[in-house]
Amino acid sequence: MYTTPPFAKKRANGAPPHPGGEFLRYSPTNAQTPGHGAEAPRKAIPAVEYNPRSMTTQSTDQRDQFRRLTILIAVACMDLMGSAMVFPLIPFYALKFNASPTTIGMIFASFFVAQLISAPIWGRVSDRYGRRPALLIGLSGSAAGFLMFGFADSIGLLFVSRIVQGLGGGTTGVTQAYVGDTVPPEDRARSLGWLSAGTNVGTMIGPVIGSFASYWGQEAPGIIAASLCIVNVFFAWKWLPESMPKHDPLAAKRKPVWHGVWSVVRHPAGRVQRLTVIYSVSMLAFSSLSAVLALYLGAEFGVTERTIGYVFLYIGVFSVIMRSALIGPVVDRIGEHWSIRAGAACLILGMLSYPAATSLWMLALTVPLVPIGTALLFPATTALMSRASEKSELGTTMGIAQTFAGLARVAAPLCATALFQGFGHAAPFYFAAGIVGLVSILAFQVDLPAPVESVPLVPSSTAGPAADRVVD
Repeated sequence: MYTTPPFAKKRANGAPPHPGGEFLRYSPTNAQTPGHGAEAPRKAIPAVEYNPRSMTTQSTDQRDQFRRLTILIAVACMDLMGSAMVFPLIPFYALKFNASPTTIGMIFASFFVAQLISAPIWGRVSDRYGRRPALLIGLSGSAAGFLMFGFADSIGLLFVSRIVQGLGGGTTGVTQAYVGDTVPPEDRARSLGWLSAGTNVGTMIGPVIGSFASYWGQEAPGIIAASLCIVNVFFAWKWLPESMPKHDPLAAKRKPVWHGVWSVVRHPAGRVQRLTVIYSVSMLAFSSLSAVLALYLGAEFGVTERTIGYVFLYIGVFSVIMRSALIGPVVDRIGEHWSIRAGAACLILGMLSYPAATSLWMLALTVPLVPIGTALLFPATTALMSRASEKSELGTTMGIAQTFAGLARVAAPLCATALFQGFGHAAPFYFAAGIVGLVSILAFQVDLPAPVESVPLVPSSTAGPAADRVVD
């Protein structure tokens, strides 16, 4: 004879069962024991209802996050592709106007002076009016600068074109803030790594296109870069959605734009401030290498404007692989803090390997240490910075970080080219390795952030098996 099982009976007080059903937890203490009389009372716990609507909403949100991030990565890739087309050609173009290495360093620095001035302003504009308008205006400014570069026929016009490009290129912090708006805190290092991988695809392909375009004349690389940027503006206008909420009640409480810059100077021991210092000092070292790389390879190994693109392609391959496929699992395993420390160690070894190499083949074996180091260090630092920043000031915080990074980029070519000219071709690399050593010390003094709830960025089928795991 069939009898109703105990877990389907009504409660002892006669109350009707829970609307979603009622389950009884089994344990040795409440189970009926043979030989001990009647059934003991059992404690009922309500069942957790299965809600397909909430699961569908969560899946939709994750797909929307992934779609926005993918579009942003595409926009950033095309933007950096245009910049990379003209960047390696600057020393060779300037040498045609009889420029000295120090003058070439000043041309590089002019871009970063403009960028450091515009970066916090772009961040504040994006906090107030949205990330999308700031990105669209910045991309348009970059297109104008590339066009001027193509038709530059003097040192003065090279300076002007780089300044215009720097004013338009000050939106790096806005791009990072877009990620902060879209992605949960625990997934930002991985997402910023993906963003860096996208930009590295651009910096990998751009020099090759620029080198090939130089066969068609000096104007061709600048014209192609400007055309690509205009296409990018249309693509972003059509497909890139706004990431900020429409109404921000905290807008009236925001501090002046230069307040954060001054706070880094006055209180460098704060969490965000210390991360800003680590970011900018590391950028000083990396930009020192970038400023003299073409000069060094040309002087030591006979590399020209028609072959420099392949060197950047080789370096870019390792950057893309590291930032797209490996940064997420590495951060999951060792955390952002140890990622910064490991990245600094790789950078030191990579910087020292350049003057130690006696041939291009030997250099090719050790060059990957630099892109591996930057892939570990920069996204992890930016992710910790976004987690420690106030939500309403995220764009400004990232803009301030780019201001100090811009100061580093200004100082780097001036110092590196002066060392290159005055103390030998190897001096800039030893200088860069030394200042990365300072980063290693600062990295061990970064406090752990408050723990956050783990929420996967994308479904596990897309993000991989470690997408929902957080390791601090």
